[in-house]
Order: sequence, then structure tokens, then C-alpha cells
Amino acid sequence: MKFAWQGLCSHRCNRRTFIQAGAGALALLSLPARPASAQAMQYGFVKPHPAAFSRQMDRGLVLCQLCPRNCEVLPGDRGECGVRENREGKYYSLVYGNPCAVHLDPIEKKPFFHILPGSLSFSIATAGCNLHCKFCQNWEISQTRPEKTYNFDLPPEKVVAAARDNRCRSIAHTYVEPIIFFEYMRDVGRLAKSAGILNVCHSAGYINAQPLEELAGLLDGACIDLKAFDGKFYRELVDAELAPVLNTLKVLRRRKVHLEIVNLLIPQLNDAPDQVSRMCAWIKDELGPLTPLHFSRFYPLYKMLNHYPTPVSTLERARDLARKAGLQYVYIGNLPGHEAENTFCHHCHKLIIARQGYKIGEVHLQGGNCAYCGGAIPGIWDKKV
Repeated sequence: MKFAWQGLCSHRCNRRTFIQAGAGALALLSLPARPASAQAMQYGFVKPHPAAFSRQMDRGLVLCQLCPRNCEVLPGDRGECGVRENREGKYYSLVYGNPCAVHLDPIEKKPFFHILPGSLSFSIATAGCNLHCKFCQNWEISQTRPEKTYNFDLPPEKVVAAARDNRCRSIAHTYVEPIIFFEYMRDVGRLAKSAGILNVCHSAGYINAQPLEELAGLLDGACIDLKAFDGKFYRELVDAELAPVLNTLKVLRRRKVHLEIVNLLIPQLNDAPDQVSRMCAWIKDELGPLTPLHFSRFYPLYKMLNHYPTPVSTLERARDLARKAGLQYVYIGNLPGHEAENTFCHHCHKLIIARQGYKIGEVHLQGGNCAYCGGAIPGIWDKKV
């Protein structure tokens, strides 16, 4: 099944493209019947929903305990993410069931290279983010508020129904930081599990311990952006700290959530060989040598338009360093046609999944094993919908 609107959102997708693609997308998606008033995207459509992980304090303050920012929010104000609001001492999410982006994506776009290759993923996102990356590729929806985007009325049960109707084998919470729509992601995940659909996310992993433990029980797979292995980079370019992200990665591994990592290499900022080597050694020691790692090519975006794209040689050098550190599945992203898009068995080193961008070529897997040597390959390879 082919959709004309697929591919409209590239790595340089902005809110305008999301809106255009989203409007076309749902015209072609098979969605459950809805009232006429909910058939189209609505500008500023918001449905307040009680927020989890918050505590009432004196003078009407609310302490948000969802992410490491631990915002203390005055009545009438919002947390740093812009989507969680204190209304007379009670805390609400303003992005529950009202996504501004809804797409059918190849699972490889997340990127997941070790989950159901060639399958479709029902992908959703709301406005907002708890980070402020200067290089954000989707800044026009991540760095705004839900009353300033065109949103769909799509509660969790309709998300799952639409995923099944469109033969999607997974639901992905993606494009922006999905942690900020935690309640929505949680409830979609519960229904997805009951329906036999995988629940996955692409996240920066900036979340507190208690909500992370709850979320881990509902996730089948997580692709985490490890933006750098340097605290200064996080503070100056992300407005965050590195330590909580590393903790998230360790918790997800402990909870046996399938884990893949993306590292966007930005020239002269996080691509130093010693930093890359230290990061790869940490991944091997803490998460295991079979953890898939994607080195992604940077393109000038948002507040870094004067920077230059990552040289191919830098990406290839990083991959070599990762392999020398002992990592077995190391990929290069945002560079279609490169050999490092392919998957090679870590036992016999033969090609088992060929890729060209988001397109899948030959696949040599039998269940979760290499078709040549029979060795087990880490990932999720068989899930019927």
C-alpha cells in the first residue's frame, strides 16, 4: 500500500510541512468514524487532561515531577515544556489526544533498524518540548504551544483503531519529545498492548525516575537521542544535563525495552574522537555491545543555520571508533546509499538487511536469527497485527 504523502517530512521537516503532510495524511488514512466537527485539523484545539506526576504546594504552586526540570509552576502559568498548566492549583496536560502531526511512517524513519524491517508505524506528536536544542529539526512544533498549532481530535482509542485499520504494526511517539505528552503516550500504550500493536518512542530520555519506570512497562522499543557525551554541550546547546539521559538508557536496558541510540554528530561541537570513543565505551560497558548505534548527519537548522553539514569522513571515522570500541551494530544516518545503512550479522558478518534510505531490500532473517549462520540477532523481528 502506497501513500502519496509519505516522504513529505524529511530530516528537515518543519511545522508547515507537518501541517501540509498531516492534512493530506488523514485524508488518506482509514480513521474511525467521528463527528463532523472533528473531521479536520483545528487551529488551537486543546483538551485539558489531569497531569500525572505533580504535587500541590503552598500558595497554589504546583511542583511538576515529570522531568528533571522539576518546574515550580504558579497558578495560570505553565512548565518549561509549554504544555502543562497550573489551573487554580491543579495541574493539567494541554496535549492529551490532540496531536498536531499524524503520519504513516516506515519504522526505519524513527530510526529503528532492529524492529520489524519494512513495516509501517503510526506516528504521532503534539506541540511542545522540555528541551531547547539549538539544532532542533522540528522546532516549529517543538518550540511552540498547542494553541498555536493545528491539532486533531484523536484520543487513544482512535489512535489504536487507526493504526490497526492502516495495518501499522507499531505506534510511534515521535517528532518532538513525547515525554511532554506522557499521559497520552501512556494510555495509547496500554491500549496498543491489548491490541497486539508495538508501542515505541523516539525520545531524548529527559525524564524522572518514577515516570520512567511506569513508561518502561508499556514500551516495546525506545530510540534515544544521546546528543553528546559531554555535560557542557548539553547545558549550552540543549539547555539540559547529561546525567538523567544516561540514567534513562540504563533503566531501559534493565527493564528489557528494545533500545537503539542516535548520536547527531555536529562538526566541532560533539565529534571529537576522544568524546566519541568515550561514549562508545560507555555504551558497550553499560548497555552491551549489541546495542544499535546510529551516527546521524547534521544539517543546518533552527538556530544553527550558519553551521555546516557533517562531513562524510567524520561519520565514517565515528563508526570506525565505535566498532573498535566493540559495538557490533553501528549505522550512519541521514546519508542514503551509504553501506553503513545495512545490517550485517555480528556472528558471520554477512549482509542480513539491505537498506536504501527508508526502503528495504533483501532480508536474510529466519525469525530472529541470521539465515546464513543461525546466530541470534538482537531486535524485535516478529509481531503479528
